Amino acid sequence: MDANVIWQQGLHFTGTAASGFEVPLASEAEPSGAEDGFRPLELMAVSLAGCTAMDVISILKKKQQVVTAFEVKVQADQAQEFPKVFNHALITYRVTGHKVDEQALRRSIELSATKYCPAQAMLGKVVPLELRYEIYEGENAEKHALVKTGIYTPAIMPS
Repeated sequence: MDANVIWQQGLHFTGTAASGFEVPLASEAEPSGAEDGFRPLELMAVSLAGCTAMDVISILKKKQQVVTAFEVKVQADQAQEFPKVFNHALITYRVTGHKVDEQALRRSIELSATKYCPAQAMLGKVVPLELRYEIYEGENAEKHALVKTGIYTPAIMPS
């Protein structure tokens, strides 16, 4: 996999990869950024969320779960000192649907965490990851009721 960034001005870059899509990259306004693009570590968090989300929704669909809305949130804590690495990340899976089976969701999260998601496998080697889930009954993310919450803890972390 290849990636490339091209400097535009100040601390603004345009990132590309083999897919051909472009992503604006920038820094905070201070000291010389313009806040007109993603910060690189934000993209790591988005990458983690996107990678595991694609796995989990795909597996839930294969398990014939009726999902009407799905969201994965990553809340990553950063160290205060440079290089300000992630020192903990909470991944929350929010699944809305009709009678979504908790065991099907747990298994989907497990497969993503231990087998399919390369972003989770890589980051999990250096950052403690906490995985939680919320199951809602309803039509969409606005019209739903929380029915179950839980924590997924893998028996063995991927190596």
